[in-house]
Amino acid sequence: MPQPRKSQVSLDDTPYYHCVSRCVRRAYLCGEDKQTGKSYEHRRQWVEDYLLRLAEVFAIDVCAYAVMSNHTHIVLHVNQQQAEAWSVQEVLERWHRLHKGTLLTQMYLNKELRPQLDASQLQCINDTAEIYRQRLYDLSWFMRQLNEHIAREANKEDQCTGRFWEGRFKSQALLDEAALMACMAYVDLNPVRAKMETTPESSKHTSVKLRAKAVQQKKAQPKVLFPFVGNPRNNMPQGLPFQLHHYLELVDSTGRIVREDKRGHLSLEASPIMQRLGIAAEQWLSLSCEFEQHFSGAVGKERLLRQYHQHLGHKRTTNLSRCRRLLNSA
Repeated sequence: MPQPRKSQVSLDDTPYYHCVSRCVRRAYLCGEDKQTGKSYEHRRQWVEDYLLRLAEVFAIDVCAYAVMSNHTHIVLHVNQQQAEAWSVQEVLERWHRLHKGTLLTQMYLNKELRPQLDASQLQCINDTAEIYRQRLYDLSWFMRQLNEHIAREANKEDQCTGRFWEGRFKSQALLDEAALMACMAYVDLNPVRAKMETTPESSKHTSVKLRAKAVQQKKAQPKVLFPFVGNPRNNMPQGLPFQLHHYLELVDSTGRIVREDKRGHLSLEASPIMQRLGIAAEQWLSLSCEFEQHFSGAVGKERLLRQYHQHLGHKRTTNLSRCRRLLNSA
């Protein structure tokens, strides 16, 4: 039975979450319908563009994503501290990039009309801004904005009404670095495993392609993605606690593993990804082969899972033995 979203998200335990949304009946509503031959491939670009646009508005960072033919995978980082540091002005400006707001918030953002507001109106605006602030770091609001926008655009194009997504998105809490790294690699390798692409860096509508392209062109990391900032340390800047070249090598090495339940894998004869991108770096491997099959809920070491479930008031710990086997050695 589905659990309420509030029972799956605990920012006290982790800011990282893996979110999955699937089209109704798993039909090819974002790719190419093999029965009719009609292509909906352009909708994958819709999803990618709007996802990255939302990341510029919300206090939620995109760590990894893959837009598939009939579902999406997104790894998100919720930055509550960033949202709480915003002024009322910034909160309203961000919210108005997506919505009209209220008449009072519109007046507040108009320099000519703001002096006309009295004390009670300003208090109402502050109260409204606090509601918007909480929404701007809310995982459900982020996914709602994304999925509703895509559904409306698809229905408009098809000249129909009805459900586009089969239900609410599924979320998994990623409780430690091993779970985060494994899930990101799993997401970025989805097109290769589905035999849609031959290499991670050529995989369209994925975060790994954006990162690899920046490396290849010797540019800074993509601003639209949560950056890699290196190993954990004191006074560490906001970002993923890994080296970028380590992560790319992890994705490349994991993709070479042949799996009986998946059609695609990287060619065993292919040169290492860092050579394909024209740079050299040390080899680094870790787990990330069957993320969704192994984990149906929160992911992490046993101690973190117990703490997470205690915070949420859960009594079920059926995942512990499986997680212990896969992650305790990480």
